[in-house]
Amino acid sequence: MKLAAVILAAGKGTRMKSKRPKVLHTLCGRSMLSWVINAVTAAGVEQTVVVAGYGAEQVAREVEGRARVALQSEQLGTAHALLQAGPYLKDFQGQVLVLCGDTPLIEADTLSLLVQNHRSSGAVATVLTAEMEDPSGYGRVIRNERGGVCRIVEHKDASPEEKQIREVNTGIYCFEISGLFAALGQIAPVNTQGEYYLTDVIEMYVGEGRTVNAMLSKNSVEFTGINDRVQLAEVEQIMRRRVLRNLMESGITVVDPASTFVDHGVVVGRDTIIHPFTFLEGRTVIGEDCVIGPGSRLSNATVGNGVTIQNSIVLDSLIGDDCNIGPFSYLRPETRLEKGVKVGDFVEIKKSLIGKGSKVPHLSYVGDATLGEGINIGAGTITCNYDGHKKWPTRIGDGAFIGSNTNLVAPVEIGAGAVTGAGSTITRDVPAGALAVERADQKIVPDWSHRKKKK
Repeated sequence: MKLAAVILAAGKGTRMKSKRPKVLHTLCGRSMLSWVINAVTAAGVEQTVVVAGYGAEQVAREVEGRARVALQSEQLGTAHALLQAGPYLKDFQGQVLVLCGDTPLIEADTLSLLVQNHRSSGAVATVLTAEMEDPSGYGRVIRNERGGVCRIVEHKDASPEEKQIREVNTGIYCFEISGLFAALGQIAPVNTQGEYYLTDVIEMYVGEGRTVNAMLSKNSVEFTGINDRVQLAEVEQIMRRRVLRNLMESGITVVDPASTFVDHGVVVGRDTIIHPFTFLEGRTVIGEDCVIGPGSRLSNATVGNGVTIQNSIVLDSLIGDDCNIGPFSYLRPETRLEKGVKVGDFVEIKKSLIGKGSKVPHLSYVGDATLGEGINIGAGTITCNYDGHKKWPTRIGDGAFIGSNTNLVAPVEIGAGAVTGAGSTITRDVPAGALAVERADQKIVPDWSHRKKKK
């Protein structure tokens, strides 16, 4: 049987105090809306419709290729929101999951279980419920003496007795699509908010004698909604613990999970150690037997096996096996280090290839450069790659030795095995095996300090 999903994501999220739609705020590297889309997709959904309102263009860009977007220009309630998805599902036959875009902790297994429960019960609608220690703000599930669902009453409309009920509506449903949109069209806004409630469909179905089912979930955490930045941080902590637990269970050591931040989708090899205050972001992939951190940030980085990175930033770069980076190195986008490269303290590398076994030990800048194998770059070396209008390349051949405080004024090429003297400013190509020294003559003034004191 076919399964569709409608994700309600039209709200602005006023309490977020943000120009961005609430559902586009991120947790562990993904927007909360993307987390929900991934969950319904993993649960077997074939068609997904996102109902957007505030910031609809931004939402459409976020879900492009994964869902279609229906516009709710006025936010008149959940039933009105679902009604906007009708034209996109007019030819669909089967069941439709309805859920909110601000519940990123929902698991695909829970949604699959809801669908199975719905299909086996023969119900026209199934509500996913949970028992909350503090049910404030949630709609209460009202059952009859036989335990069946009678209706769902919103918190603001509930009586004092009804507010004592701990079983709440999670806002997640499974409906038979046949007749659903016709029923939505019959709802009237008879409540204190003047909104069209999706829960009124449940009461309508019950009044017609149709079967409405409820599935009580054991894990209420999955249904935690996000309404402000405090809740965003609290949910991200839960999600981050999930990510780190998966890493640790697969053979990675996380020294202090409370101070380690890893995006969902980051890949880490076995026996790698992640030290505190490390951030692994985006499409980062790390090999086996590495030591990462403390105090490092890797974003969209690919790292080989046996690499050490401490107190450093690596962005959109490729690092080969057995490299040693840091402390306090900065690898900017399009940097590539081949096997066994050392990049030491206070070194910045940008858009450069560093060959096998080469060393840039400390206090240097390498930009728009190609370095061969076995090169040693002395402290304070600068590739002067920018003339104020254009970036120029520097090329250094295998086995070259660049003396400390050398300025390589690009475009320039240093041949294999060549040497530059410390303190030189190199403006012309240096042949292979040659020594290039560019210094003013040293002058010595005898007895200068004594004569100065007499003055």
